[in-house]
Amino acid sequence: MKILVTGFEPFGGETMNPSWEAVRLLPDEIAGVQVIKKEMPVVFDRGKEELAEAVRLHRPDLVLCVGQAGGATAICVERIGINLIDARIPDNDGKQPVDMPVCEDGENAYFSTLPVKSMVEEIRKAGINAELSYTAGTYVCNTLLYEALYLADKYDSQMKAGFIHVPYIPEQTTGRPDTPSMELSDIAKALQAAVLAAICGKESQASMGTLQ
Repeated sequence: MKILVTGFEPFGGETMNPSWEAVRLLPDEIAGVQVIKKEMPVVFDRGKEELAEAVRLHRPDLVLCVGQAGGATAICVERIGINLIDARIPDNDGKQPVDMPVCEDGENAYFSTLPVKSMVEEIRKAGINAELSYTAGTYVCNTLLYEALYLADKYDSQMKAGFIHVPYIPEQTTGRPDTPSMELSDIAKALQAAVLAAICGKESQASMGTLQ
């Protein structure tokens, strides 16, 4: 069994991105499951292409994409990806598409196929603030979530996928004392708890022969 966990490069003038920094800290194996880690570009087209290539190359059972949500006070487990790109700022290639679909032949939206409520619960059990989110926005984070679910829908119905948003880390809030942040070690701990919940959710679904 394999899980592909992705994080993003810095964007929007930042010099680091806590999503990738936390993903890098994950062990290479969790509960006997191989953890494949990949840094993704904050670029609409290339992000989709690189995710599709990683899925083709590694054939993961689970895909968990992680992104930064500046201003968030908790780990946010996303429940839905929508088929819309409406960029508030240009991506790292300078492109700023507006009112465009992520995939022309995709559904209007896809729900995460990971056990999102269990993931929130396990993160909280680890002592870290977490919540369920019903919007991943309309920027590259949502695009990657939607693309992962689109790939599963069109090409591999056994693959489960989802997304987590994480707050800034303290190093990013220097000079911005009122901006929420979370220690990188806590974000990494939360991701590991989420991965464990996702793995357990996958196994229970397989054993019951039903979707959660």
